[in-house]
Amino acid sequence: MVLRLGSTAPDFEAQTTKGSIKFHDFIGDKWTILFSHPADFTPVCTTELGIVAALEDEWEKRSVQVIGLSANGLEDHAKWIEDINEVNSVELNFPIIADADRKVSELYDMLDHQDATNVDAKGIPFTVRSVFIIDPKKTIRLILTYPASTGRNFDEILRVVDSLQLGDQHRITTPGNWKKGDDVIVHPSVTTEEAHKLFKNVRVVKPYLRLTKSPF
Repeated sequence: MVLRLGSTAPDFEAQTTKGSIKFHDFIGDKWTILFSHPADFTPVCTTELGIVAALEDEWEKRSVQVIGLSANGLEDHAKWIEDINEVNSVELNFPIIADADRKVSELYDMLDHQDATNVDAKGIPFTVRSVFIIDPKKTIRLILTYPASTGRNFDEILRVVDSLQLGDQHRITTPGNWKKGDDVIVHPSVTTEEAHKLFKNVRVVKPYLRLTKSPF
């Protein structure tokens, strides 16, 4: 199955560091970020998970829950979390999926087909650094794929969440390099006449480019 923006996030059952889950039940009515890591006890992954744990308050502000995945078992995950907490001075509270058999990784097309060194002792590929932002309707709204050698920018992932949530609440889009609080673009489906009724301080740059203050 090819996953695209707009696809329903595939459901699955898995063991995690917080117990067994059925993914759609886990999502419930919240925005969810599923993100993969090649393997436990690796340097880039250790820093990334520390960053995600440190952003706990930011996720909560947006009603977002995060869930990690790594191609190791629960015993390794438990020991690795101790390292993550120590190295990053955090307390990691989100679940990490144990995907030693790669079932979830295959379902979400996360396995590495590029880096010949990103494999386990049996030569089975680990994952790349995938990110899926999934909305409360279980719809995939963003897919990002980083190589195993490059850590992710989680400020960018927060920025995308802000943009998606704002766009769902208001008839707007966001420009390049937009950050929370910056001006937004009136959605192309909204006429200029409508825009002046919907928003304050509409600035018409071009007939197709109308800016307004962020509703945040």
